[in-house]
Amino acid sequence: MASETMLMMLIVLPFAGACFAALFPANARNAETWAAALVTLGTVVLSACLFPSVATGTPVRLDIEWLPTLGLSFSLRMDGFAWLFAMLVSTIGFLVVIYSRYYMSPDDAIPRFYAFFLAFMGAMLGIILSGNLILLVVFWELTSIISFMLIGYWYQKADARDGARMSLTITGIGGLGLLAGVLLIGHIVGSYDLDVVLDSGDLIRSHPLYLTATCLILLGAFTKSAQFPFHFWLPNAMAAPTPVSAFLHSATMVKAGVFLMARLWPVLGGTYEWFWLTGFAGAMSLLLGAYFAIFQRDIKGLLAYSTISHLGLITLLLSLGSPLGAVAAIFHMMNHATFKASLFMAAGIIDHESGTRDMQKLGGLFKLMPYTATLAMVASAAMAGVPLLNGFLSKEMFFAEAIETHADSILDTVAPYVAVLASAFAVTYSIRFIHAVFFGDRPDDLPREPHEPPFLMRLPIQLLVLACLVIGIIPAVTVGPFLHVAVVSVLGEETPAYSLAVWHGLTVPLVMSIIALAGGALLYFLLRHYLAHCEEGPPYFRRLKGQRIFERVLVFVSWRGAKLVETTFGTRRLQQQLRLLIVVALVAAFIPLYNRGFDLGVLRWGQTDIAFGLLWMVGIACAVGAAYQAKFHRLVALILLGGAGVVTCITFVWLSAPDLAVTQLLVEIVTAVLILLGLRWLPKRWEDTELGRAPLGTKVRRGRDLLLAAIGGLGMTLLSYAVMMRPSPDSISEFFLLKAYEEGGGRNVVNVILVDFRGFDTFGEITVLGIVALTVFALFRRFRPAPDTIDSPEQQRIQAATDEARSDRISGQTVSDYLLVPSVIMQWLFPVIIVLAAYLFLRGHDLPGGGFAAGVAMSAAFILQYLAAGTVWVEDRLRILPVNWIGLGLLIAACVGIGSWVFGYPFLTSYSQYVDLPVIGKVPAATAILFDLGVFSLVVGATVLMLIVFAHQSIRRLRAAKISTTTMEEIV
Repeated sequence: MASETMLMMLIVLPFAGACFAALFPANARNAETWAAALVTLGTVVLSACLFPSVATGTPVRLDIEWLPTLGLSFSLRMDGFAWLFAMLVSTIGFLVVIYSRYYMSPDDAIPRFYAFFLAFMGAMLGIILSGNLILLVVFWELTSIISFMLIGYWYQKADARDGARMSLTITGIGGLGLLAGVLLIGHIVGSYDLDVVLDSGDLIRSHPLYLTATCLILLGAFTKSAQFPFHFWLPNAMAAPTPVSAFLHSATMVKAGVFLMARLWPVLGGTYEWFWLTGFAGAMSLLLGAYFAIFQRDIKGLLAYSTISHLGLITLLLSLGSPLGAVAAIFHMMNHATFKASLFMAAGIIDHESGTRDMQKLGGLFKLMPYTATLAMVASAAMAGVPLLNGFLSKEMFFAEAIETHADSILDTVAPYVAVLASAFAVTYSIRFIHAVFFGDRPDDLPREPHEPPFLMRLPIQLLVLACLVIGIIPAVTVGPFLHVAVVSVLGEETPAYSLAVWHGLTVPLVMSIIALAGGALLYFLLRHYLAHCEEGPPYFRRLKGQRIFERVLVFVSWRGAKLVETTFGTRRLQQQLRLLIVVALVAAFIPLYNRGFDLGVLRWGQTDIAFGLLWMVGIACAVGAAYQAKFHRLVALILLGGAGVVTCITFVWLSAPDLAVTQLLVEIVTAVLILLGLRWLPKRWEDTELGRAPLGTKVRRGRDLLLAAIGGLGMTLLSYAVMMRPSPDSISEFFLLKAYEEGGGRNVVNVILVDFRGFDTFGEITVLGIVALTVFALFRRFRPAPDTIDSPEQQRIQAATDEARSDRISGQTVSDYLLVPSVIMQWLFPVIIVLAAYLFLRGHDLPGGGFAAGVAMSAAFILQYLAAGTVWVEDRLRILPVNWIGLGLLIAACVGIGSWVFGYPFLTSYSQYVDLPVIGKVPAATAILFDLGVFSLVVGATVLMLIVFAHQSIRRLRAAKISTTTMEEIV
């Protein structure tokens, strides 16, 4: 298998596994685990198979064009550093899946858990393997969204919801900063390709925008890796299930930030600004994280703050601008992932078997869980930096770099002292964890009787702890070659000589390690009685927690700030919102015209057709009449508005735009019915209500609205006239006219533009249309009448009286009898309109029509059935399922776009060919027609979904047997 194919499979496999996992039944825990384990094991095998390719020093690349004219592509790139992280993510993911089988309860939503878990793995691998900075940002934001789902997995718990919201808020803001920084880097370099960016370090560092771009990128990195002052979200994320914590906070979520800093270290590092920004944040995180960890009662809280501290250590190493510092940072990323994953899983076992993670309630578990206790103690020793364990090696390299001089500043001067103090704190909280949980008196009031977990639940910890031991004893043989490949891929020619030997003699770093070990042990001895009974540590502990600041800012923004904005700009009436929108649009249009001037051009009154002018006078009269009648009768206003729409259709025909005319006419028909159904939901007019502040007066308000409408309409008229009277020699219309048939395979230029040349825009537009339809459904379903209020005796009496009053009004016939003939005709029109929709669709590539027009026509067929036979009759006989139509349309459109990649072309590249069919003859067979089919399906689904919502809300008399609180969901 080619390396490029394996690279693509490495991304596709987790996402495909997530989709597959979501289809499992809720009680298939074993099947779910095996499926997820196979997926994660597959990523391990694929990553391992790619090592020979990256070991040569040449990155493995796969480039699939997306928008080549904008420099955007789906580019995957694996070098030694990316390979190292891919192996960490895949291997730890595989071990966590095995562990999850025994940790998760059968009552939990296991399919949802594994679906989110595998999707998160795919997103993290996407960050690691992205060869394009924009693609990296896409996967970056995807990790924020999916981690929100994972942290809030137990959404019934308030702390899970709060932690998920906090993590999404902080990392989402950082992601926006990262996007802005990446855009600046692309502007400086002229490309978003990672290889080009990595080769442009001197250009970026010398550019005036360097500091701005660096601050924005570091904002994304600091928020993701929980660095000061954004560190507070990580402890609150401990409400997630322990397997999630073990995965997110060892090798994935929080490692993304330091991964990005290391990836861009050759480009952004080595400057005084980089040193201060990353050095200060890293030193504060290193020290405060270790300090706060000492006073935590919850085991996962202790591990969370220790994670902040170790990530601060990595950030501080990357700030030094030293190649040896970068080597130590990469090495510690590996070591931290190993012992931290094992510690989180050990914490989960303790919680699972004893029923609590509170260290003040635990004790003496070594006798009851000797194997688990031994494994946790070894992993804790590695976290503390005890010799002959992997954590000791990278921490000693950290000490060696801390004592070197890198910059003439106080931060560089205090770095050795900060390193020793933070390391002593690490020893303190590691000893506290070991002593408080596994030694001392055994409590008698634990929720469950502690005992050893099943072997397979303990196996992942055993493998990780074994790695800590083996790497700590023989590092050069075990991890040396892999570390070297990763380091060379980051540093290149600047790779320094370094040693992974366990013993370097009696050196200053060794003395610093001894001081840290002894000082940490002494500190725990002094604090052990206080820690055994303290609530939240020192009195000033809570004041130093950034969570309080976040909560106060959130309250201010969501309550006081929102209230201020609502009071100033808010309104319960759509008319005022539209007025504000139009004013902003007019100002935005006026500014460039004022700065550059406006010339209307030569007026050609003599070429005006009188009939065309009269037609427009009719349209203007309808528009003015609609605005006037809105005061008295909205139904009349709707009819007049339809008249203005018909004039617009005739105008399109007059100006040789039949395709637009067909679409406009169909849209007029459907929207008229939908608005008619929605009229009863419109609020009362201003004169009949007392909402908000008092109006300025009816006449003044209407005069103001008339003035705004006149300015907006006249401005658009003059602007359109000025543009159309100046045919530019560089007009793009000539390009489309020449290339529509040659490259798009169609003679209908408008349709070819929509589904081929600008297919990406159309894809976005239909996506928005689907979202709007779902939003309308979500908003209106709360107005659904309850079953016990339908056809009540009182309603039946009123309805019977109404029917009796209406009966015999027309020649002795009831209203139902009078409408029988048109109702039957409307039902007979159903197959006719379906044939018409098919006709419009098939001819759309060459003649007026297309997927959008056909979709609207098909929607009209369903609307007629609702009007003729009623809601209940239609839904008893037609299973429309509009949400399925929406999903199918998006899926078809996306698959057509992705299909072009298979043949090496950019996204949504069309291929056209005419096929000679028997009887029918030659028909266009462009792939754009399949894309148009997706447009057709989505338009039908979106329109019918809104129709169903309005129909259910507007119907006055429904049989109780035919409606329930789930009827609309079943239809959808």
